[in-house]
Amino acid sequence: MSKRDYYEVLGLQKNATEAEIKKAFKRLAMKYHPDRNPDSASAEASFKEAKEAYDVLSEPQKRAAYDQFGHAGVDGSAGGFGGGQGGGSFNDIFGDVFGDIFGGGGGGGRRRGSQVQRGADLRYNLELDLEKAVSGTTVKIRVPTQVTCSDCGGSGAKKGSSPVTCATCHGQGQVRMQQGFFSLQQTCPHCQGSGKTIKDPCNSCHGHGRVEKQKTLSVKVPAGVDTGDRIRLSGEGEAGEHGGPPGDLYVQMNVKPHPIFVRQENDLHCEVPVSFVTAALGGELDVPTLSGKVKLKIPEESQTGKLFRLRGKGVKSVRGGQVGDLLCRIVIETPVNLTGRQKELLREFDDLVKGGKAETHSPKHTSWLDGVKNFFDEMTS
Repeated sequence: MSKRDYYEVLGLQKNATEAEIKKAFKRLAMKYHPDRNPDSASAEASFKEAKEAYDVLSEPQKRAAYDQFGHAGVDGSAGGFGGGQGGGSFNDIFGDVFGDIFGGGGGGGRRRGSQVQRGADLRYNLELDLEKAVSGTTVKIRVPTQVTCSDCGGSGAKKGSSPVTCATCHGQGQVRMQQGFFSLQQTCPHCQGSGKTIKDPCNSCHGHGRVEKQKTLSVKVPAGVDTGDRIRLSGEGEAGEHGGPPGDLYVQMNVKPHPIFVRQENDLHCEVPVSFVTAALGGELDVPTLSGKVKLKIPEESQTGKLFRLRGKGVKSVRGGQVGDLLCRIVIETPVNLTGRQKELLREFDDLVKGGKAETHSPKHTSWLDGVKNFFDEMTS
């Protein structure tokens, strides 16, 4: 007999989310598990079918193969209960799926008392100029978040009233249910684990104890931060529901590209265009640094790519240590838009250079030509 479609088995559409797949399997497992139906062969068969469908659809790779090729794409990988493996105990097999029932990921641990959840942590991406990242600054940011409701003080109850102990779980946040040989404990469905119920909800927060708000915060950015660094603002995340403690806010640094400098750890790098004449005869150039201009002396006969290190003109890391350096790489610039007279003078200069010893004026070019000649001689020999 051919197998039923796995989505049909779980009662789902093909675009079902992971949460929907888990929820659907949970429902069927509670209904058909052999421990709850000890004398029913049909329930056991339905349970095995649901487990096989869940094993495939809950794994992204298996699900992709099944969506493309059907059962043929996952034959032998569906898990299931074939080969005489047996069903296993209710807790052993479904510890991960029913962690909220057993309160300990299947380990049988029991949670007691109401559950007050901490608010979510938030992240804010802060873009900085290189200059401000190096020197440090203070910036104001606006963060959309959930804050404690000022009308009810986070209780969720209207002014003049207060939450009352849940009549279902008697304030424990958990209820116990007997399933055959097993005594199960799960989150109270009436109060959702808080241990309290609200008969008269606050009009502002509708019983949640928190409201949406834009918070303006002042963030002190220390000197030397770089992309990827972050600042933790304790207690500035979302407020917890029903008076729960707030989460934290993490401000993530992102230093924008600079038109002149490139930062590499504590050093700064830049390219300095140099004229043909300055490179040949030497001279001085004004070079920018983050603390002002400095003179860079270019020795005569300098070549493109030569690096000059200006010590102490880099960055001091936020983590301390020595101040880095500024490394200037010179790039010899070829003249453009020459007049006829300028071109004529260059040709005269070239003739004068060629009239002397070539290796004296262009040693790299000469050695390169020698290398090319040797290369072709070896190829033809």
